[in-house]
Amino acid sequence: MIRRRPTQVFSLAFLDCICCGFGAVILIFVLSIDSKEKEKLHLLEDLRKIMAAQLAQLAQLKANRDDLDRSNARVAQLVIDARLKNDTIHALLADLDRKISSEKKGQEALLVDIDELKKEIAARQKKPEMVLPDVKPAPVGLTVGQNYIAFVIDTSGSMRDPNTGGLWSIAIRKIEEVLDVYPQVSGIQVLNADGGFVLGTRGGTGWLPDNREVRDQIKRTLRRYDQDTISNPVPGIYRVLRSLYNKDDPNMKLGIYVFGDEFTETADAVIRRLDELNPEDENGNRKVVINAVGFPTTIRFTFSMGNTGVKFANLMREVCFRHGGAFIALQDL
Repeated sequence: MIRRRPTQVFSLAFLDCICCGFGAVILIFVLSIDSKEKEKLHLLEDLRKIMAAQLAQLAQLKANRDDLDRSNARVAQLVIDARLKNDTIHALLADLDRKISSEKKGQEALLVDIDELKKEIAARQKKPEMVLPDVKPAPVGLTVGQNYIAFVIDTSGSMRDPNTGGLWSIAIRKIEEVLDVYPQVSGIQVLNADGGFVLGTRGGTGWLPDNREVRDQIKRTLRRYDQDTISNPVPGIYRVLRSLYNKDDPNMKLGIYVFGDEFTETADAVIRRLDELNPEDENGNRKVVINAVGFPTTIRFTFSMGNTGVKFANLMREVCFRHGGAFIALQDL
């Protein structure tokens, strides 16, 4: 019987195989580790590129947002400017509407004035309903003898010729007649109804020197004088008594000549005030003589407003009587 050797499980060949297997596994492991590291590096590189692209996109978005904010700010400013311009335009339009409305009212008033002027012209072509007494024109009847004379002239619309716009020629003529009555005086002055000096003042006293040059200048100025005043000579009379009369000068003899056609206040108050400004002395005499010439521009025509012409005549008649002068009422223009 053949005797067999016992079989060894862990022989040298087996160990060699085992070692080779482990070596192969280790080699595969090592190779796989190197491959993973390369893959990780590639992934990291890709990640960096992605992050860089994202950062670039974020920067671009931020820049776009800044541009959008600036654009919004410009648009908001443009909206504000547009609103301001719109408000300005509306204000200009409103002002233009007001001016147009005012012009329309002015045109309407002008048309009314034209109608009144037509009525006045038509009325002057008719026989007047009121005939004034035939009184000889000034300066006959007016007192003289003063060494200072002051003229108070109503230069309102009713005292002007509608054809020329200047003062009535008869008013200029009567003023010249009064001037001619006084060959030489110490001082002369001309005021409008408001109390304004027609020629100004010289020398600080308010009086103009009396010479041919001044008299010619007065006549020329009155012919082209275009400043309108109220239809009430009382303020001019007050101005003469307050500003021109020197009560401390015993040699001053002042004569006031009023040329007008209307009076619009209360006569009693004016008379009392004139008595205060020009009081009587112990003999009943006054320092200032007041004369007046009345023009029939309102009382002759029935369409005149109110009775201002009659009030003027009544006031001047009483004032002239109380202050030593004379009142002359003219019948015609």
